[in-house]
Amino acid sequence: MSLRKKLRTINDILTKQPGVVVALSGGVDSTLLLTLAKDALQDRVIAVTASSPIHPKQELELAKRIARKLHCKHIVFASGELHRKKFTSNPGTRCYYCKTALFRKLKKIAVQQGYTVIEGSNASDLREYRPGLRALRELRIVSPFIEAGMHKHEIRRLAKKYGLPNSDKPAMACLATRVPFGRKITTELLERIDSAESYLRKLKVTRVRVRDHDPIARIEVSPKDFKKIVRNRTRITKYFHKLGYLYTTLDLEGYQTGSLNRRRK
Repeated sequence: MSLRKKLRTINDILTKQPGVVVALSGGVDSTLLLTLAKDALQDRVIAVTASSPIHPKQELELAKRIARKLHCKHIVFASGELHRKKFTSNPGTRCYYCKTALFRKLKKIAVQQGYTVIEGSNASDLREYRPGLRALRELRIVSPFIEAGMHKHEIRRLAKKYGLPNSDKPAMACLATRVPFGRKITTELLERIDSAESYLRKLKVTRVRVRDHDPIARIEVSPKDFKKIVRNRTRITKYFHKLGYLYTTLDLEGYQTGSLNRRRK
């Protein structure tokens, strides 16, 4: 199906709704979805963003700016994952429990308005290990990009066409994805990871993950940024030591999403 037909399919999905509550993370997927929803439904759109230590601090501010730019009603609420043992115990299904609680909250908001909840997962996500997608299916959340068969590269292409400020923004999964399954997730741990990644971004490294294998920090960046990391290795290790890491490593395979989902053969 051509991109034009996919876009038409998404518009058909949106215009059939009485109104929508959009899960806005600040990423390019949810930003494009919010933009398309505003075009299709005008004022019958509410953006909702979860505020939590599991998300980098910059993400919430970006979501607020996007909602203001689109003149969209925006609700921010504390999602409280760190008060739920099923999340903090960090099982392999952690994302399922997180998404279930999150979208139940969004459904409550939507019911008050007689609206439908929509979110920005896309067809490319179906290729990866994403237990949160099961929660979406169980709660009957509408995922227009998946229904239209739209992939990530197509979303970025459309985001550039619409002039969205985050069209080239790297994917930003929650900070809990930096912690190996089975290790307890705490506020202090998430703040350490956020500080480490923020420091690397100040060095103009855009695609970055700091996987926390306490007491080891495993840095993932694009291979083109390897020289930048090595050139600044003294500064980086000194800062990481202050954060509590005894060892700082650079993963030679480079930046990759979901690297902690691997299983030994």
